[in-house]
Amino acid sequence: MMSTAAENGTRQVVMYDTTLRDGMQGIQVSYTLDDKIKIAHALDEMKIDYIEGGFPLSNEKEAAFFRQMRKENLHHARIVAFGSTRRAGISASEDPMVRALLDAETPTVIVVGKTWKAHVEKVLKTDQEENLRMVHDSIRFLKQQDREVFFDLEHFFDGYKDDPAYALQVLRAGTEAGADCCILCDTNGGALPHEVARIYESLPKDRLAPLGGHFHNDCGVAIANSLVAVDNGAVHIQGTVNGWGERCGNANLCTFIPNIVLKTGYRANCADHLQHLTHLSRFVAEKANIIPDRRMPYVGDAAFSHKAGQHADVVNKAAHLMEHIDGALVGNERHIVLSELAGKSTIVEKLREYGEFDKQAPIVNELTSLLKLKENEGFEYEAAEASFDILIRRALGTYQPLVTLRNYHLESYKTSEMPSKTVGRLFLDVGGRELMGAAVCVGPVDTLDHALRDALEPLYPWLKKITLTDYRVRVLNPESGAAAKVRVFITYTDHEKTWDTVGVHENIVEASWQALIDSIEFYYNAVVIDHPTAAGSSPAGATPANATPAEAAGP
Repeated sequence: MMSTAAENGTRQVVMYDTTLRDGMQGIQVSYTLDDKIKIAHALDEMKIDYIEGGFPLSNEKEAAFFRQMRKENLHHARIVAFGSTRRAGISASEDPMVRALLDAETPTVIVVGKTWKAHVEKVLKTDQEENLRMVHDSIRFLKQQDREVFFDLEHFFDGYKDDPAYALQVLRAGTEAGADCCILCDTNGGALPHEVARIYESLPKDRLAPLGGHFHNDCGVAIANSLVAVDNGAVHIQGTVNGWGERCGNANLCTFIPNIVLKTGYRANCADHLQHLTHLSRFVAEKANIIPDRRMPYVGDAAFSHKAGQHADVVNKAAHLMEHIDGALVGNERHIVLSELAGKSTIVEKLREYGEFDKQAPIVNELTSLLKLKENEGFEYEAAEASFDILIRRALGTYQPLVTLRNYHLESYKTSEMPSKTVGRLFLDVGGRELMGAAVCVGPVDTLDHALRDALEPLYPWLKKITLTDYRVRVLNPESGAAAKVRVFITYTDHEKTWDTVGVHENIVEASWQALIDSIEFYYNAVVIDHPTAAGSSPAGATPANATPAEAAGP
């Protein structure tokens, strides 16, 4: 029978991160050595208990990580080297993989061993008794070298379903060898929560080492399985930031941690640092150059977003009636999404950061009408709130334009010997001065972006902090053929926050320009002027628009 959180309310759950090993087995996930070191520090700041750094023998980058981490000062987390049990027929002390765990010089090591008989016979090509000796000898040898040793029981749930007696023998071999924790792994990700509960419940826990859990997400239940494991006695859960990992990924620590901390009576060392969770999620994504999943629970942009006007009205009156937690607890924030469903309550909520307004305020009526008019023209602000922020500032009379476009000129060329290129020039008015920027890039949008920077960066060095990370196009009326109107979304980031803008036009270049210039104008108004310290600007908020480059540089 499943125990309740209240019954185990004093139990501590160890958080074990494998982003730098199992997470890197996910598609499109790759980190440099410097990335891995910075991620390790971010995990340490979150007070994650263990950080698995990788397999020291796999490549030079992994070995270099362990060498470098010996010099780094972590305040809480322990670095873990990952490896496997010894090979059949040789001693643990002679096995190069086991020796590599010692050479990594980490205080904790983790070894993976086979639990499923089919793997023992077909993959290891040895017999069941030798596999038990391989597990026992490897753990015992590492314990004799004064290491904390964790034991990953690979394919435990499949192995248990196939032969419970043998799976339990492997678990006992790890226990008798002195493993500090035996982690039951759903390596194929095929176990369902009721199976996980039944198997944990059936184990003689009082005669075994402390148990942990490692779940893959192939059935979409890795978080559920992790929670069930804890409710049935597991004290150690492994997962990855953002849930990345092989195939469909691993249990997502960005979901599991707040579930444990905020929804149960269990304890975790990272509880006092929960407000850093959203930053951690986005920091790890930025290092992998992957756009964060906006629909991720707790830390995604959409996690505390409200679209319909009625919902926004309820949020204004009593947010807890529409949100299961306060997003600030995990470092996230509420978003009131703008769309054709928006009512006056939505507009009032969006105006909150600019002052106190009610539904009868003229500005509310003006913006409500403007929103519906612009969306009839094809604009969509649900996914482009930065563009709507500019509309608000214009309506309030607080908008400060950075530049005025005089003209731009783009020319694409291609020869039989050369790939296509785009040459671009643009002329801008900046505080009464004309500036020219030029660039040569592959496509027109990239060319406009670089030409803008060419013109403005000497005056506005903060532009170097922001980068274009995503570009999306949708045809609104395909029946018009090549003359169809298109909607362009652009995403920019300063590597702390992201923002989105929108442009609409029959000319895809012009639609792109609208979104591009909105992205820069938004950052100029919302960060450089409103929060100059965050932008690294002068206390005045920005370099004077009529300054010469030499004047802008200062003494």
